[in-house]
Amino acid sequence: MNLIRRIIGMIDYKKPAEIELIKQSAQLVSKTLGVIAEIIRPGITTLELDKAAESFIRDHGAKPGFLHMYDYPNTLCTSVNEQVVHGIPNNKPLKEGDIVSVDCGVLMNGYYGDHAYTFAVGEISEENKRLMRVTYESLMSGISQVKQFNKIGDISYAIQKHCENNGYGVVRELVGHGLGRKLHEAPQVPNYGNKHRGPLMKNGIVLAIEPMINMGKPDVYTLSDKWTVVTKDKKNSAHYEHDVAVQGGKAVILSTFDYVEDVLKKKGEFYVSDESYIAHVPINYS
Repeated sequence: MNLIRRIIGMIDYKKPAEIELIKQSAQLVSKTLGVIAEIIRPGITTLELDKAAESFIRDHGAKPGFLHMYDYPNTLCTSVNEQVVHGIPNNKPLKEGDIVSVDCGVLMNGYYGDHAYTFAVGEISEENKRLMRVTYESLMSGISQVKQFNKIGDISYAIQKHCENNGYGVVRELVGHGLGRKLHEAPQVPNYGNKHRGPLMKNGIVLAIEPMINMGKPDVYTLSDKWTVVTKDKKNSAHYEHDVAVQGGKAVILSTFDYVEDVLKKKGEFYVSDESYIAHVPINYS
C-alpha cells in the first residue's frame, strides 16, 4: 500500500534478524499473490479475491496488514484499469481484457510485508501488455540502483527515465516507502527525481519500491470513497512492488514474483518478462 506523502521521521536501519522477519512477511504476501494468480479470471469479483487472501493470510498465522490501517476496510487493494491504487474490493465481476493491480500487506512476528502485482484478466490488449511490461521493467531498473551509498534519487531517476522514455506518465502524488515494524516508514521513495539526491542508502535499509505508471498523463485524483485513486484521463495504470533490503552493500529482494509467475505461465497469461532487459540488472534474490 502506498500513501500520499505522509512519511516523516528518521530512517530505521534494520539488523539482519529484523530483515529476516520482514522477509518472512514479504514471502507470505508473495504466496498470497500466488493464490490470487490461481483464481483470478473473468467473472470473479475483487471481493472474492479479497476474501481468499484474508483466509490464506490468517491460515498462515498472520494478520492482513492493510485491514483497518487508516480505516481501510479490506485486506487487498484491487485497482482495475484506470484505477491507479487503493481500489476497494467490491461485487462487480471482472471482465475479459481488464487489468487489475493487486496490492497486499501482511503483519507477522511484528513486521510488515508489502507487495503488489498487476494481473491480466484473460486475454488483454497489446497496449496493456506493453504498459505492464514497461512498469515491471522500471521496478527492476529502480532496484538495480539499490546499493550501499547510493541515494534514493538514484532509484527515482531510473524508474522515471525508463517509463517516460517509453511515453508513460509517472504518478507524482504517491510514493514508495521504508518498511519494518510500521507499514509506512521513512524514507519516501518517489518514482521520479534526480540522481544523487535524497537520503543515503546504507546496509540495513528496507524499502518498498513501487512504480505506479499511467498509460497516459501522470495526473490522478481520488474518488468520493476517499481511497480509490484514478487517472484523470481515464487511461489505464499499472503497479508493481517489491520489498528490498541493502545487505553486504547490495540489493536483496525479500519478496518474490515466482509464486505468481509460475501460475501465470501455466495459464498462458504471463505478459511482462523481458528477459534480455532483466538479465543485465545486477540484483541478488534472497
